[in-house]
Amino acid sequence: MSKEKKSSAFMKPMHISDELAAIVGHGPMPRTEVAKKLWEYIKKHKLQDPQNKRNIIPDQKLSKVFGSSQPINMFKMTSKVSSHLKEPSHAGR
Repeated sequence: MSKEKKSSAFMKPMHISDELAAIVGHGPMPRTEVAKKLWEYIKKHKLQDPQNKRNIIPDQKLSKVFGSSQPINMFKMTSKVSSHLKEPSHAGR
């Protein structure tokens, strides 16, 4: 790894809220890993609407992350999950 590339913002390890950690595990971990683990959870627990696979039907744990027990479009899911990710405090923001 002599040639260090500037890592993408998606690859930056993020702190994870307790609600999200109950699903994906404790961080820090990059957004890409959070998304991967979230989809593993959704598929394992069969939380995609069988009529419209774009919709996620949250269980009790996902409801805490999404802020609602109503089905959510998979494209809106990202913004809900983002509020549960924080940059490490030493990032200087």
